[in-house]
Amino acid sequence: MPDEIETTDDYADIREAVRKLCRDFADEYWRERDRTKTYPSEFVAALTDAGFLAVLIPEDYGGAGLPLSAAAAILEEIHHAGGNGAACHAQMYTMGTLLRHGSHAQKSRFLPAIASGKLRLQAFGVTEPSSGSDTTAITTYAEKRGDHYLVSGQKIWTSRAEHSDLMLLLARTSPRSDQARRSDGLSVFVVDMREALGNGLELRPIRTLMNHATTEVFFDGVRIPAENLIGDEGKGFRHILSGMNAERILIAAECIGDAKWFIDKATHYANDRVVFGRPIGQNQGIQFPIARAFADMRAAELMVREATRRYEAGADAGAEANMAKLLAADASNQAANMCIQTFGGFGFAEEYDIERKFRETRLYQVAPVSTNLILAHLAEHVLGLPRSY
Repeated sequence: MPDEIETTDDYADIREAVRKLCRDFADEYWRERDRTKTYPSEFVAALTDAGFLAVLIPEDYGGAGLPLSAAAAILEEIHHAGGNGAACHAQMYTMGTLLRHGSHAQKSRFLPAIASGKLRLQAFGVTEPSSGSDTTAITTYAEKRGDHYLVSGQKIWTSRAEHSDLMLLLARTSPRSDQARRSDGLSVFVVDMREALGNGLELRPIRTLMNHATTEVFFDGVRIPAENLIGDEGKGFRHILSGMNAERILIAAECIGDAKWFIDKATHYANDRVVFGRPIGQNQGIQFPIARAFADMRAAELMVREATRRYEAGADAGAEANMAKLLAADASNQAANMCIQTFGGFGFAEEYDIERKFRETRLYQVAPVSTNLILAHLAEHVLGLPRSY
């Protein structure tokens, strides 16, 4: 990207350190992971050892104690370098729920081990086959039995579950029909999957368009200690919103990184590819789509900054976080389309990495939750309509 309009922030050293780490995991590494549908364990281990996955964990618990903007910078640089932070980004955004609503005992028990890499908290069990983006319609049930809960139900699209020790689980703890609000009656738990696997917990991998390590999860009377309940019983939907807002912002940052990668690729190719005796970049038909992709990326980047600012200030960042994800996902998708058009047939060849990154960033444009929450916010705060969730 041009130096005079490069993003500036307080994390120049972190960004450079991430870029340096990513140079050890070049394009061929990611092609091989994609080709074999395997998890990038070496890359995740390197990020862990460097402390990047513990950036949001307070220093008292072994982390760096930095704000969300630092995590966003890390993930953006991973994607700008051609990598894929989806293999481990959940460890960052699940921190929002645990840090804001977990007890001191829970934080002391889990956070130091997560920060050191002894434990991985990568799985986020929310979505169900019958509920889709309507989180309040989930039916996975956690029944209180003295000092523990018994959980039965099913989750889907629970990514990284096979590579995680812990799962943040949203389950219903009282019937939906008994609640005044649809969002009440849900609770959040930390599930120790090391104990639960084979004891009522089953994972089934789902092969997908991109290498995303995602699964179906089945709960059949899984026992969870009552001490693993995060926050207040029945208020779990509110508790996970802080984590979801962080998720939206961090994924938006990844999309910005993807868009920059595509723009860089297209720009270099347009300057180097000679057809009819001159670089194709001299043609306005090539120049204008690249310029438009750059403008869209910059606009989305500003929205990501605003959402991050509000989140770090402790303000309600729900609408901004969802708008950031929506706009950034659109920007990265349009940049991907532009890049393929610039490369022509070569854009579909594995060796150029564009088709891989195209599939990876396309995932993030599946954003009905973002759209729904934006519209709900506008209905309530702009039009004065009653809250729908």
